[in-house]
Amino acid sequence: MQARVPPDELERRMRRFIDRMDNDNPGWKYAVLLGGINLYYFTGTMQDAVLLVPRDGEAVLWVRRSYERALAESSFPRIEPMQSYRDAASGSRNIPDTVYIESEFVTLGLLQRLQKHFPFSRSKPLDMQVGRVRAVKSSYELSCMERAGKIHERVLEECVPGILTQGMSEAEFGTMVYSVMVREGHQGIVRFGGWGIEIEVGQLGFGENSLYPTSFDGPGGCRGVCPAAPVLGSRERNLHDGDLVFIDNACGVEGYQTDKTMTYIFGRPIPENAIAIHQQCVELQNELAALLRPGNTPSMIYSQIMDGLSPEFSENFMGYGSRRAQFLGHGVGLLVDEIPVIARGYDDPLEEGMTIALEPKKGVRGVGMVGIENTFVVTPACGRSITGNSNGLIPVW
Repeated sequence: MQARVPPDELERRMRRFIDRMDNDNPGWKYAVLLGGINLYYFTGTMQDAVLLVPRDGEAVLWVRRSYERALAESSFPRIEPMQSYRDAASGSRNIPDTVYIESEFVTLGLLQRLQKHFPFSRSKPLDMQVGRVRAVKSSYELSCMERAGKIHERVLEECVPGILTQGMSEAEFGTMVYSVMVREGHQGIVRFGGWGIEIEVGQLGFGENSLYPTSFDGPGGCRGVCPAAPVLGSRERNLHDGDLVFIDNACGVEGYQTDKTMTYIFGRPIPENAIAIHQQCVELQNELAALLRPGNTPSMIYSQIMDGLSPEFSENFMGYGSRRAQFLGHGVGLLVDEIPVIARGYDDPLEEGMTIALEPKKGVRGVGMVGIENTFVVTPACGRSITGNSNGLIPVW
């Protein structure tokens, strides 16, 4: 039987959301949530539905499809069926002129359909409030992420070396990694909040293919299958002796994901300078992890690390050429790209229970993308890795 999100967990989440809205938007009266990720977070089910949250009143999940599945999966106190938004609107009272919505999710067309039935004329965003609530993980959420992290550690640190075979293509490698991850307990899908992001198994590449430019805002590269599907890996690029193998992917359990990058050396050693650069990236990860303590701000952490880099090392750090990520880490949970972000401009202090993927990496001409990534939990002492402790560059020969 599939596990339900406990009812007391859902209750705490809703209470924290209302408290956050009270703090950030005094006088708010009504919130409308439609995105599947937020619906799952607050209700424990992910249906074609709308969650109506009045400031003073009972929150109601109105479900178009599947109502039966929502009842089977969710411990949310009140779930009602609807044929359309008209039913939800007619069953709701005291809807104000201004409501708060997920501005990053709700399209103009969807907003107009809502306004056709709900008597509001103005909308304001609640994305940051939900994001801040979701950023601090409960013990229940951490248990899911720790399970995902154990799978991630086993697959990338123990199983992948046995997968890599002379002459295999990147696409073959990606499909085999995916198969093993699902067999070990991965939920089979990873989710991002960024607009239009499509990821199959993860970003992966042999040699300099891991430097190939992409539209994805991250340091790694991936050539992909073709321009129409720049995912998975090339069918033409085969694995040869002396190749660096790079894979950056996520693993999920009950919706919650971890993010991890691992590198391997196939057949024979890579150049010594690339190994030295990789080791410096590992040292930077450890320095970053030591700063993941409550009260420290992401912007301070970013500046402290970046200001300590030499000009030589800064070149091609967090990317390659002109394509460089302007962060050193990011929140992760129900989405791979959550807040907080270890970057300039993120000044809210870290809190215990936040989960952050740290990923210092650097492109090396003729070799590929070296570096590392693990998911850490913010604790009073320092960041605690939940995805393993291998330094990477695992030799396979």
